[in-house]
Amino acid sequence: MENLIFSLNATIPVFLLMVLGLALRKIGWIDEGFASKMNQFVFRVPLPVLLFQDLATVDFYEMWDGKFVLFCFVVTFLEIFLAGLLSLLLKDRSTRGEFIQASYRSSAALLGIAFIQNIYGSAGIAPLMIIGSVPLYNIMAVVVLSFFSPERKNLDGATVKKTLKGIITNPIIIGILVGMAWSLLRLPLPQIAQKTVSSIGATATPLGLMAMGASFDFKKALGQKGPAVAASFLKLAGFGALFLPLAAAMGFRQEKLVAILIMLGSATTVSCYVMAKNMDHEGTLTSSVVMLTTLGSAFTVTAWLYIFRTLGMI
Repeated sequence: MENLIFSLNATIPVFLLMVLGLALRKIGWIDEGFASKMNQFVFRVPLPVLLFQDLATVDFYEMWDGKFVLFCFVVTFLEIFLAGLLSLLLKDRSTRGEFIQASYRSSAALLGIAFIQNIYGSAGIAPLMIIGSVPLYNIMAVVVLSFFSPERKNLDGATVKKTLKGIITNPIIIGILVGMAWSLLRLPLPQIAQKTVSSIGATATPLGLMAMGASFDFKKALGQKGPAVAASFLKLAGFGALFLPLAAAMGFRQEKLVAILIMLGSATTVSCYVMAKNMDHEGTLTSSVVMLTTLGSAFTVTAWLYIFRTLGMI
């Protein structure tokens, strides 16, 4: 019972904020446009500031773990490869790109930070997980969506250049890099600046989770039942069952194991839908997976945490 309560304490507050966002949308206090703007604001301002703060105020030499970053990178690549193989079973070639992206691409930054903060009090190791997985998320999303595009567009130089520029100018990546540099150079953070940064960063999790909840649409959740359920199973349980035992066997514990869990088993990020639509895909499959995984992760993430807590790993 104690382990179950620990797991519920870690997950329920996160999902209650998402439910609050959904409720505010239902009563008309938040509309689709406002939720979209709030998502963009969190992505561009408080989330990068929060990551900067957590890195700038720790000893990065002590925090760095090359083995952990490499594990996150390799496992992310294997997820994409396996999802690609499974997508070949789909008869409709035009949905394969959406299936692959929705199967592997997690809400790593927002949910990873939310869960680790909720359990350990700070973002902790989450920035290292983001370094290992998020750039590869973005690069491979462009590759698979271009390769399986309904318009059969080629992955040309302009697309590659745009992708690389998007990664370099990604606010989250910038926040991590600036925080790393600040820590490596051992620069002081004056108290006035620290309090200001802390106040801004503190808004990231509640605003981001409410915006995610406000974007939820039950009507879209079963847009394409078969492929959507298959991709959702991979996202919430399949990849976790495959790679989490490997992570445990390699000695990852505590916040590192929680970060890997969120990378593997959290909900599919809403940005998948945005990218799919922008690259000429229909988007119904992606939106269905986003909705199903957002709903299902409340149960599966709690179950994973309960298992790890029972085994004494977190």
